Parts: sequence; C-alpha cells; structure tokens
Amino acid sequence: MSGLDRRALLVLSALAVAAWSCARDDGEYADLVATGGAVLTVDADFTVAEALAVREGRVLAVGPDEEIRAFVGPDTQVIDLAGRTVVPGLADNHLHSAGGGDGVDLSRVRTMDELLGAITGRAEASGPGELVTTNSDWHEGQLREQRLPLRRDLDRAAPGNPVVVVRGGHEYILNSQALERWEITTDTPVPDGGRITRYPDGELNGELVDTAKRLVTLPERPPRDLETRIQDQVEQYRTLHGVGLTSIRHPGGSLEQFRLLEEMRRRGLLTMRVTFLMRMRARTAEEVDAALAAWDLEPQAGDEWLRLGGIKLGVDGGFEGGLMREPYEEPWGQGGTFHGLRTMPQDTYNEVVLRLAERGWRVATHAVGDLAIDQVLEGYEKADEVVPLAGKRWAIEHGFIPQPDQFPTMNRLGLLVAGQHHLYLAGPSLEKYWGRERADWTTPMRAYLDAGVMVSAGTDAPVVPYPPLWVLHHFVTRETISGGVFGEDQRVSVEEGLRLITHAPAFLNFEEDLKGTLEPGKLADFVVLSDDPREVPADEIQVEMTVVGGETVFQR
Repeated sequence: MSGLDRRALLVLSALAVAAWSCARDDGEYADLVATGGAVLTVDADFTVAEALAVREGRVLAVGPDEEIRAFVGPDTQVIDLAGRTVVPGLADNHLHSAGGGDGVDLSRVRTMDELLGAITGRAEASGPGELVTTNSDWHEGQLREQRLPLRRDLDRAAPGNPVVVVRGGHEYILNSQALERWEITTDTPVPDGGRITRYPDGELNGELVDTAKRLVTLPERPPRDLETRIQDQVEQYRTLHGVGLTSIRHPGGSLEQFRLLEEMRRRGLLTMRVTFLMRMRARTAEEVDAALAAWDLEPQAGDEWLRLGGIKLGVDGGFEGGLMREPYEEPWGQGGTFHGLRTMPQDTYNEVVLRLAERGWRVATHAVGDLAIDQVLEGYEKADEVVPLAGKRWAIEHGFIPQPDQFPTMNRLGLLVAGQHHLYLAGPSLEKYWGRERADWTTPMRAYLDAGVMVSAGTDAPVVPYPPLWVLHHFVTRETISGGVFGEDQRVSVEEGLRLITHAPAFLNFEEDLKGTLEPGKLADFVVLSDDPREVPADEIQVEMTVVGGETVFQR
C-alpha cells in the first residue's frame, strides 16, 4: 500500500471512528469485521486495505488491521481472512438465468458424439413420437468439432422422435420429424428478420434463426404455483451467490416475472440485488402507450433490492445474425449478400424509442453488429432532439462490433455499453461467420475504455457461462475456451477488469453511490476470494464467501 493510499484510508477510518464513538461508548460495535487480508476497495484510486468493518448492512470503515479491530465488540462477527482477498460484490450486467431451462442438458458436452448421445438417451427414455427438446445453455464453440448438430445428425440420434435443439436465444435446430410436425418445407416463406438455412444440396438443414423460430411453438412449461416459483428463484440466487454474484441486471422480462420478484422483496426473501428491464414488443407509439398502461409501473421504481432499470428492445440477431456493414464471410455471406438480420425496421424503431423517451423510460437496445449500432444511434439521436438523453444513461446491449466513428456519438449522448464475454465461448464460430479481424475485435473493451465510453461487463447467461471470474479472466487475457487468444490488443488490466464487474454495473444502474466499491457508507456487499486476482489468474480462483448487506449468503 502506498503512503498516499494509507493516509487516505486512515482519514476515512478516523471519520468513521468519530461518527461511531458515541455508539461504541454505549456498548455498540460493528456487526462484522474482516481482518488479516487484502481488501481491494475498487475506489477511484484502487485503494488496498487490510480490513473492513460493517454496521447495519453498510460499510463502516476500511483500513489497517489495528484501526478496524477497534470496532470489535462482544457480539461482533470476526472473519479472519488469513491472507485471502476481499473484493466488492460482483455484478452481472446482463443475466437471464443461471441455466438454460428444461430439456436435455448440453452445458457440459464437449464433442458431437456426447451431444447426440444425450439426445438419444432422452429419446429412448421418452418413447417413440415424444418431442425431445434441449436446454439453451450451450454453444458449438464448446465442441471439439466446432460445428452445429444439423438435421441429418439429429435424425441419426433420434429417428423416432421430433427433436428441437434450442441454441442460445436466437436459434432452433430441428430434425426431419420436427420439420414435418410444424409443416416447414423448402417452400416455407422466410419471415422478415429470420433465416431458414439449407445444406449445400438445397435441402433444409433444420436451422431456424431469429424470427423464423416463430414457426415452431414449443410446449409451455406446466403452470407452477407461486410458492414453487419463489423457491425456484431462491435456489437460483443461491447458485449465483456461490460464484460471487451479489447484483444482477435482468435484461428483458415479463410483468409476471417482475411481480414475482416484488413479492419476494415484500416477504424479505430477496438475497440478490436485481435491476429489472421490461421486455417490450411494441411496433407503434400507440402500442407503447398500451403496454405502459397495462404495466402500470413507474420508471426507475424500486429500492436497493429491486429496481426497474428501463425497457429492453432489439434490432438484430445474435452470433449468427448480427447486422453488419460488411457482409459475412463465405459461405455464410451468400455471395456477399448476407449482412445479418434486422429484427426491427429503422422507422419502427425510431417511433418506439421516441415514445419511450417522451414517457420517461430509459431504453437499452440489443445490438451486436456495427450496422445495428448505427440503427440504435439513429433512433437515440432522433429521440435526443425531442427529449435530451444526456445524463439519462441509455444503453447499448452487447455492442460486439462497434466502429471508431460511432464512439463520439455514444459519448455525446452519454450512452453506456453493457458488454459480455461471448467471445470466450464462441471465438472460433465468430471467426467463421465474420472473419478473424472482426472476431479479434469482438467486444473491444480496451477500445471502449480508451475512447471514454462507459462500459460494464457480464455474461448473457445462459448463452455464456455465468461465473463472473470467468468474465474477468477473459477480458484480462482475451483467452477463449477452445480457440486460444483473440484480439490480444484489447486486453484490460486486472484493476480495469474488476471495475467492469463491480463499479461499472452499479453506474449503469444509477447506483454508484450505493454499491460497486467498498467505501464507508456503501452497502456491505463483498466477496472473499481464495487468492488475489492481481497475482493469480482469475479462472484459478475460488469464491470462499459471499456477503450481501452484511449477511453471509454463501460460504464454501
């Protein structure tokens, strides 16, 4: 610790001691004290302390061991860090769920044979003619073969069953029986904003992308009662606490989902701090008004546990449909004609965005490719002409392929980018779709930071695995699961990486005064790590303890 850092911490500790001296005279002390380690505060100077004290759910003081031990009383919980490292509670700026839902679990398969074998096993257990679906928590980038299972593969795996492989949030892959079930043929019109792809011989390969998924209606999950749904959510948060998450931003859910979280908040069952974005599918200003009236919600309503963070829109596809200025690599480029998928026309988008701005709602828009970012910037600029956006922290979700000519507009409008580590999983696939140069540039955190664009990090789970330390590892090293290093020049420092998953998501949600750093007065959300990420690669570090509001929610 530098002399300047130590003096700053001593000043903070002295102020805290003065503020609490009367209470201590009356026999009141800190509720929790952690000493004997390295406390990475992630404050503006990245101050490192030895200990911290917590009182009534907030950080009371940080500083040297001898100063913080003064807060220990007869009922104080004392954590001996024994040289371990404390960081602020970790956050995910774009997390749908901790798993890919019902169906055959493909999250751990690593070869095509393993994937097809899992589908065969489910088909045999289900019986002939029964529909077989998979979860979405996987990507072909995790497979040794680096390719999708297509119709003929699935026909071999389950010749007697219709099969729908759910791949992420943007794609289904069907076998022959499933194509027949939903009457999809080579003559089926391709919906706007979608793709129905084929083998080189012209036959359908079973792949339905983005809006083409609407040709298939999967069975809905059987209704669950309120108590079951609450318990499922409690268990999911327990899983996420186990990897160090204390805050998540849920990017686009239903009114029913939000009401469930409200009920959990009312009962005191929330252990995760949640920022919730509503999903809107309106296509006109009138439809926007109707949706808002039906919701009957106030923008930014909520508290430190549950808060509305705006409305989620989308203008392009995902890995296989990001809208690009330049065409895809061949054969995906289809002779230089395929630039990706536009899922909302520009005029429609402009109208919806303007009405949301007029109604006081923040907007966050899914945009993968550079042409999609162009569309978002046009819509935001038109809204800005009527309702100035500066200071409102509107966002671009994902922002895979920005261009330098877009950075000035982002900064002028005060936009934030919520980026994720998709490349960690999908690097080889993105290289096939877009070529090595664009794959190396995917989610260029270094470029965003150097341009002064406020950017945060997350996972997009279940599309990509959810441990936040994997996010840190990827952006610090630019390593991928199966393709080596992509875009080495876009690496960030460990300190910058920690900010991306602590302070930056808090700033994205107008909560930087509440959390994201370990400073006196802020929420006592922190994580005890087995090692210091400045010294040990993040993917080798374990989460030992997770604390939310001074309460331990996970302990190894």
